[in-house]
Amino acid sequence: MESNNQLKVASLGSGSKGNATLVSNGEVTVMVDCGFTVKEVLKRLPRLNLEPDQIDGILVTHEHQDHISGVGALSRRFSIPVWSTRGSLLSGKCGNLPALNLIEGFEPFSIGSLNVTPLSVPHDAREPCQFLFTQNGLRLAILTDLGCFTPKIVEQLTPCHGILLECNHDEEMLWNGPYPDRLKQRVAGKMGHMSNRQALELLQQMDRDALQLVIATHLSEQNNCPELVSKLLAEALSWPLERVKVAQQDMGFAWQKIGFSA
Repeated sequence: MESNNQLKVASLGSGSKGNATLVSNGEVTVMVDCGFTVKEVLKRLPRLNLEPDQIDGILVTHEHQDHISGVGALSRRFSIPVWSTRGSLLSGKCGNLPALNLIEGFEPFSIGSLNVTPLSVPHDAREPCQFLFTQNGLRLAILTDLGCFTPKIVEQLTPCHGILLECNHDEEMLWNGPYPDRLKQRVAGKMGHMSNRQALELLQQMDRDALQLVIATHLSEQNNCPELVSKLLAEALSWPLERVKVAQQDMGFAWQKIGFSA
């Protein structure tokens, strides 16, 4: 059993083709979103030494296909309970679920010994949220799929020991890239996706003293570059380049831990 002075996080993949993140405190393991088929999930889980029957819940951030498409099928096949806002469920994309828990009013809740706080975020979905996980004073935030950050979000991230942070696009690459103008406007808008610049601004505004782990997520394959993101984050944090992690679409990332010394 893992120490209760730790939280760990891993990813099956991150990007516009599918997203699934795992969070565990050693007693409870949850999946945040599932934008992959059951077949693909079963193919990727062994990388993390994890079986589907070890997943205690699926948390839904919003109803876009790259986050929700596999939620219903995985839940039904392995009888995994789902937590979601009412707005996300209204899309109907999950179908019938064996066990459903509504997230109401973005109020904190617990899944066993794992404490979860939903964060209201600006994104072009019905009732989107992201999540803050807490464990004996440790705080791990998943903050992807938002067009911009708000003072309330910055306040909720103080303090924070680990953060999965959306770095979707480089603004110059986006505007000079292949997307049609309407899609460019949507991605760059206040309800779209955060740019590298916005991610750096968020880090500058939040209290970084407690940060142990920063992982860039949801990078656009067309409008961003992992090497660029790593360099920008390392410079902003004054960290060695190898300390900054970037989630990949195909490989996600292996288990990463935050924790206090025993």
